[in-house]
Amino acid sequence: MAPITAQDVLQETFGYQSFRGTQQVIIERTLAGKHSLVLMPTGGGKSLCYQVPALVQDGLTVVLSPLIALMKDQVDALNARGIDATFINSSLTKEARIARYRAIENSSYRLLYVTPERFQKSEFRRVLGGRKVPLLAVDEAHCVSQWGHDFRPDYTRVGEIREFLGYPTTLALTATATHEVQQDIVHQLGLEEADVQVFHEGIERPNLALLVEEVWGEDDKLQHLLRILKKFQAGDGGHIVYFTLIKTLERFSHLLEEEGIAHGCYHGNLRPVDRKRMQERFLRGKEPIVLATNAFGMGIDKANIRTVTHAEVPGSLESYYQEIGRAGRDGFPSQCTLLYDQNDLPMLMEFIRWANPDADFYRQIDHVLEHDLEKVNAFGIE
Repeated sequence: MAPITAQDVLQETFGYQSFRGTQQVIIERTLAGKHSLVLMPTGGGKSLCYQVPALVQDGLTVVLSPLIALMKDQVDALNARGIDATFINSSLTKEARIARYRAIENSSYRLLYVTPERFQKSEFRRVLGGRKVPLLAVDEAHCVSQWGHDFRPDYTRVGEIREFLGYPTTLALTATATHEVQQDIVHQLGLEEADVQVFHEGIERPNLALLVEEVWGEDDKLQHLLRILKKFQAGDGGHIVYFTLIKTLERFSHLLEEEGIAHGCYHGNLRPVDRKRMQERFLRGKEPIVLATNAFGMGIDKANIRTVTHAEVPGSLESYYQEIGRAGRDGFPSQCTLLYDQNDLPMLMEFIRWANPDADFYRQIDHVLEHDLEKVNAFGIE
């Protein structure tokens, strides 16, 4: 019997007739044991770049993923295709976790999704220590870099994780990364730049209409937002409205309630169980409109998001691209609107000062913490 090929897996398991863009080159390089950093637009098919090799070669492919919800969605989708995949995270009961550990030891899985923190658990390291791991996939790789827009300290352990796994072939994937972030990702992985090929498919998403609408004050902003939501509300699909401040989000939530616009809210001040419930309702179409901070979105795999609206200027260009990239993953036309109010800029500049403090700024912060801490707590910055 001839060995299974990447093309076999693509057609027979995933139901696609041909690869897109650079997928085939990336997969061939991965199967040849060579490292890659992949920058591919959201909805461009990044996951196939490691899922296909995982089913072609022997052993267990380990996927580092930043969010529990993201893992579950991907594993559910793979299981629905008959693929032996699982995840290990804090959402599991002790009994379920032990059962999955036994299955890992018995070589029952082809893909394992975990967060980097899981490698700090001695029990997990013991279980994984006996398995052959030919491929390590680092999803949302921008989280590795302290210069990235969504830096996660635990991701800096990826170099140690590679060492523990026996230096497997490594595939890092993200939708956005500046040149500096790309270099930092490679460095944090413990790789040499000469050993890593960077694949950059560009950022163009032709089905997305990018609009900037200038607004003057909160009332004008509300009217623009209402016009967008009412225009698209009749159709199918989801709508995300991003805010920088929780306080502003809650104020607009109240205003939309007064206008009779049903919606949900998602931000870091909510209990984890409430955030999870809100996310599931959005994914199932039961709550199609969500007002959210940037805490919402990385774990969202919903193909028919029709509008993404930024009610406040996002903190960085990378964040903006990552967030609008959640729209139109089904390929149908979708609208991304930035409601630009010049009165929002002082707040954004203050955030930049926080990220790049000088001596005078430190003195101001010390004064606020000493004399006006209640005001800081009430501000609700996420």
